[in-house]
Amino acid sequence: MTRINTNVNSLIAKRVLGLNNQALNQSLERLSTGLRINRGKDDPAGLIASENLRAEKTALTSAISNAERADQVVNIAEGGLGEISGLLNELQGLVTSTANSAGLSDEEREANQLQIDSILQTVDRIASSTSFQGTKLLNGNFDYTASGVNAEVASYKVNAAKLEFGSNRDVDVVVTGSAQRAGYFLSLGGANLDLGAATDEFVLEVAGVDGSRELSFASGTAITDIAAAINSFTDVTGVSAAVSGTGIRIDSTEFGSDEFVSVKVVDDGSIAAGDGIHALDGADTATALTATTAYNASAASNGLTDFGQDVSATINGIVATSKGTTISINTDFLDVEIDLTYNTGATSAASLGSIDALTITGGGADFQLGGNVNIASKVALGISNVASRELGAVSEGGVSYNLSDLVAGKSLNVEDGDLDIAQKVVSEAIKEVSAQRGRLGAFQANTVGATIRSLGIALENSAAAESVIRDADFASETADLTRAQILASSAQNTLSLSNFQPQNVLQLLG
Repeated sequence: MTRINTNVNSLIAKRVLGLNNQALNQSLERLSTGLRINRGKDDPAGLIASENLRAEKTALTSAISNAERADQVVNIAEGGLGEISGLLNELQGLVTSTANSAGLSDEEREANQLQIDSILQTVDRIASSTSFQGTKLLNGNFDYTASGVNAEVASYKVNAAKLEFGSNRDVDVVVTGSAQRAGYFLSLGGANLDLGAATDEFVLEVAGVDGSRELSFASGTAITDIAAAINSFTDVTGVSAAVSGTGIRIDSTEFGSDEFVSVKVVDDGSIAAGDGIHALDGADTATALTATTAYNASAASNGLTDFGQDVSATINGIVATSKGTTISINTDFLDVEIDLTYNTGATSAASLGSIDALTITGGGADFQLGGNVNIASKVALGISNVASRELGAVSEGGVSYNLSDLVAGKSLNVEDGDLDIAQKVVSEAIKEVSAQRGRLGAFQANTVGATIRSLGIALENSAAAESVIRDADFASETADLTRAQILASSAQNTLSLSNFQPQNVLQLLG
């Protein structure tokens, strides 16, 4: 049957040619752009996945840039702290050399004081001038602020704290065990030492963390004089004494398990009064146990030793690391160190239980080191003020000192000031600056460095995943292009033949 009004073969060939041209155009587009997905209709689900991965790649790239910027900020701060550290070491040498008073002239001491004044001025200048893009780094700008500090908190140091925008962070302490001094009670039976004979001597060796001394006392010596003799060597033994009733308490000067008191009776002098050496109650060292060790016992002659105890506590539910009266935790959200208050002269802490220590209200340097902008991806870091007035805080005899007290005219100047305390202040300042440099170094090496490496790997994997979904496979697309070219050419020839076929009907007309 031959028809000319409807050329079905031509319609089929036209449709197939259109499809082949569409496939050819798609292959040409993918090969020219290098992408398998150029618009939503190419692969709707794949487009959504690839766009999400692209967003993650952008965020990761910015996070890497942030981490590198954080490293540069800390580098600048570290540079300033390194210079201050060198100046403090020089200051230590000047204080030590000036202490050689018999070998120095007044002019040399004055010259040393001039150097010290210049060093302290330079420390303050570095603290106020070290900056990144105009933001001061070492003047306390990035230190934390707190309010509601409890009376039982002697001092605190917030090294890092993550704070939600516009929020505060409470620091709650629960003390479960008190810190204690090491010590013994020597029962002497009266206000004066009563030995067996006037020629006898009571010889006692007292030792602590700093050293030991052997002391001899004659019969009739007042126990107040015995305590005073022990206290005269406190700086070299780390042990202090106080009269208590008809005896003497001997305690370590500091709290903690590193502290100890050792008592050795070298010669008991046939002591006639007092019942011996009492250990102290482990739960409350203000109380002496009834059990005693006689002065002429072998245990006393071999030496008795008692150790102190560190405070036990939790901070915000985390078991704290403790040393003496100081507790600290270091978590991803909070790095804080708290020194608890003890009454002057106390032997142990009486206040167990919960303490609302303080509330962190702001401050610190926040770095966005993750792709997601949330508190988990933020890293916080506190950088303390290193001006001379903020360094080397030391308390002696109820008086507080700091590095600025070494300037001319103040109590710790090297011309006529107290050089013993001056050296303690300088040593403490060196420790504080070194500790801060260590924290910043750990932040760079372990936080920033590790973050950059992990973000780099995440970026690589995200790029690879996005490439699998969106990029064109040139080998496959080239094969598809060749196939589409052949089919398009074939369909075009077929359409030409289909259009020519109806003309054959003219032969029937003669």
